[in-house]
Amino acid sequence: MDDFKKFIMEYRGAIIGAIVALLLYLTGLHKLILGIVLVLIGIYVGNYVQRNKEFVKEKLKKFIDRM
Repeated sequence: MDDFKKFIMEYRGAIIGAIVALLLYLTGLHKLILGIVLVLIGIYVGNYVQRNKEFVKEKLKKFIDRM
């Protein structure tokens, strides 16, 4: 019994994370969260490109020239 308690105390963060992940998957909320993450990535990339236009243009030009 002590071994089980020790196991639970040592890995309780991973166990809680697994339970939360399972609940998100079973309820279908993972699709919503994935969509939100993709939108946030798009916002970040768009902001980066807007702030670094010349750098991005040069990198794209070099990439296209290699192809």
